[in-house]
Amino acid sequence: MEENKLKKSKANFENMKIAIVGASGAVGQEFLTILNERTDFPVDELLLFGSQRSAGRTYPFRGREVKVQLLQHDDAFKGVDIALASAGAGTSKEFAQTITKYGTLMIDNSSAFRLDPEVPLVIPEVNPEDVKWHKGIISNPNCTTIVTLVAINALAKESPIETIIASSYQAVSGAGKGGIDELNNEVKALSEGKHLEPKVFQYQIAYNIIPQIGGEAFEGYTSEEMKMQNEGRKILHLPEMKVSCTCARVPVIRSHSVSVVLRTKEKISVERAKELIANAPGCKLVDDLKNKVYPMPLDTSDQDIVYVGRIREDLTDERGLNIWCCGDQVRKGAATNTVQIAELLLEK
Repeated sequence: MEENKLKKSKANFENMKIAIVGASGAVGQEFLTILNERTDFPVDELLLFGSQRSAGRTYPFRGREVKVQLLQHDDAFKGVDIALASAGAGTSKEFAQTITKYGTLMIDNSSAFRLDPEVPLVIPEVNPEDVKWHKGIISNPNCTTIVTLVAINALAKESPIETIIASSYQAVSGAGKGGIDELNNEVKALSEGKHLEPKVFQYQIAYNIIPQIGGEAFEGYTSEEMKMQNEGRKILHLPEMKVSCTCARVPVIRSHSVSVVLRTKEKISVERAKELIANAPGCKLVDDLKNKVYPMPLDTSDQDIVYVGRIREDLTDERGLNIWCCGDQVRKGAATNTVQIAELLLEK
């Protein structure tokens, strides 16, 4: 494997060649949207890659049409500086060598490398310094992990977090476009007195909550629930932090919500917690219960920041705090965070 070009000092970033892997998927499309919005992000040439099904499609990018190429084991990534990948863990594992062999930096949105000790797992607002030790691949955390850790990072820096009890309320778009379509189709069918057999989710999602995301992974906890502990420990550099998490799918189109009860080593007052969160990067304090002001999925959709509110003392633990946070899992929970990692590297 050639040395990654972005590890070298580069006076300017002219002739930047960027690739998107999984360009036709929900996150791949969001990559395109965000790169179109961030006009200061240098993209001199853009390559799009996808499956047999999406190869040949074209998408507009900065005034031109770009055709999706078939992702295959060839030399198509030669000369590419950064590849933003969101094509699933299996694809990432299969094609990582192909993508990186000529020095391309792969920023991967799948679960493939998140817990690999040789691969940094990065949230730019939380652990930006970890990009420095990459060896050609940087991993993007799970969407719920990102939303939660951005919300509580300032508290962790004030005093190490010992335990987290979290419940996530995850939007149907977390399951892709099919999840959105299934919710909308079920609502329409039910309004007409009809029943649709669910295909994306294990049960009807309209007017329902499904308390399982992912298969069983550890003593009754699902794979999605264990991500919060395993990824959180790595990102916060708190290997002893204990996390108990319940993840539920709710009939919301976009933006995940998380209820968090955390215990810190030293007590943090509610007033201090609000001050810390109000000044934390990537956060917006939205907390005025008296006037019915608090984070909600409708308000955070299509946003790149995490809203945090309902901050209060935990009545069962004098060193505990309760918070409620919401964030767009497609943008900040996936595509935006990936692009922000690339921006960190361009600043080096």
